[in-house]
This record gives sequence, C-alpha cells and structure tokens, in this order.
Amino acid sequence: MKWKSVREREMEAELEQLKGRLAEGENAKQSLLGQLDKLRAEIGRLQDERAREIKRLTEEKALAAQRAAREKEEEANELLEAQKRLAEELKKELGDARAKLNLTERGLVITFLDEIFFDSGKAMIKPEGAETLAKVAPALKENVPDSPVAVEGHTDNEPIKVSGWRSNWELSTGRALAVVHFLVDQQGLDPKRLRAVGYGEFHPVAPNDTPEAKRQNRRVEIVILPAVLKKVKPGP
Repeated sequence: MKWKSVREREMEAELEQLKGRLAEGENAKQSLLGQLDKLRAEIGRLQDERAREIKRLTEEKALAAQRAAREKEEEANELLEAQKRLAEELKKELGDARAKLNLTERGLVITFLDEIFFDSGKAMIKPEGAETLAKVAPALKENVPDSPVAVEGHTDNEPIKVSGWRSNWELSTGRALAVVHFLVDQQGLDPKRLRAVGYGEFHPVAPNDTPEAKRQNRRVEIVILPAVLKKVKPGP
C-alpha cells in the first residue's frame, strides 16, 4: 500500500464527507421535487374545483335571471289581464268620463278627478264618490285579490286659503285616507293590502296653467301594484 501523508488522508476523509453530503442533497432534492409535484397537482385540483364552482354559480345565476324574467313576464301578463277585466267592468259601471285606466311601470292605475269624490277643499267623500268606490271595490276584491293597492291623492298648485288645511300635502293625504277608510270600513277590503299617499301639488299631469289643466291635476289615483313589488314610485 502506498504510504499516504496525514494531509492526504484528511483530504480523502473530507471528500467522502462531501460525497455523503452530496448524496443527502440529491435525496433532499428528489424529496422537494416530489413535494413540488404534489403541490402542483393540488393547485390543479383546486383550480378545477374553482372552475366548476364558478360554472355552477354562473349557471345558477343565469337560471335565477331566467326565472325572474319569467315571473316578471307572468306578472305583466296578469296585470294586462287584470286591466282588461277591470276596464270592461268599470266601463260598464262608471263610463269613460269617471275613470281612466292605464298600465304603468308602477302597476295598473285607475284615475278619478277629485270632483267625483270631494267638494273643494274637503276630504269627506260625497255620495257620488261613495257610489263610484262601491263599484270599484268588488273588482279590487275579486279580480286582483292578492295585489297591494295604493291610494294616491293629488292637488293643483293653488295654495290653501280658507279650507283649514295646512297645505295641499295635508289635503291630498286626507283625501287618500278617506278613500282607504271607505274601502276598508264600508267595502271590506283587507287593510293590509292598502296604503294612503298624499303628493299634494308635486306630481302634476298637466302644467297648471289653465283651469282645465288644474282640474286634471286634482285627482285621486288607485294604483294596483304587482304582488311582488316592494316599493311604490310616485306618480308622474
């Protein structure tokens, strides 16, 4: 055996140590590569799950939108049918001069000039108005039994002078309440369906520049709301 110096033996020992460490490093590398592959596979699985979930939510959203569109269409068709039935019945009972029907974004609107129901500056329903409402009430109970009903009072822009009301707001609200009380107390409508709103002079349908225009603005509107409608938008 060739004689080796102490330094050679030390260097050979260091070499063996480095080889051992290199082997350990290679093993660690392979282990890390294995972990990396697992992480990549897990990430891929999570991405697939997320893609499936997004697809599911997108499909559910589309189905919900389709259902909402169908419900809205069905609701509109129901209101159209209600308009036809009410128009036929009220035309027979009241005639075109007393009631005007329109289907709007708010719902089915029955408009009456306030002179049918009230004397000037008053909120007590006249006999003629009571007779008119008594003819409207059965249609509200029988034709649209599940629909909410808003009674809206409107005035012209003439300021209150001698009637005792503080403003046209109070007058219009008092008139709307009078109609609601009549429909509930005298005609048996469910009070949970009804609401009273006073708009005063602030939602005119005509410019208030002639007596006839002011006459059109002094009105009471009975609004038959869609059954799923949550908010009432003011009149035009």
